[in-house]
Amino acid sequence: MSVEAMVQGMIDELSAALGDAAKHDGGNSAAGTRVRKAMQSVKGAAQDVRKKVQADKNSR
Repeated sequence: MSVEAMVQGMIDELSAALGDAAKHDGGNSAAGTRVRKAMQSVKGAAQDVRKKVQADKNSR
């Protein structure tokens, strides 16, 4: 998978979480749980991007 595709996946996931973020701001605690879950997933994806970029750099 390309780095560009990985970053686009993170953007898509964050965009999907915007609705739940708005609900959380309105007081919906279940939406907050979904936002936290999305953030954890994006954190892992960001780490994967970092590893791929580093591996690509080291292989050149």
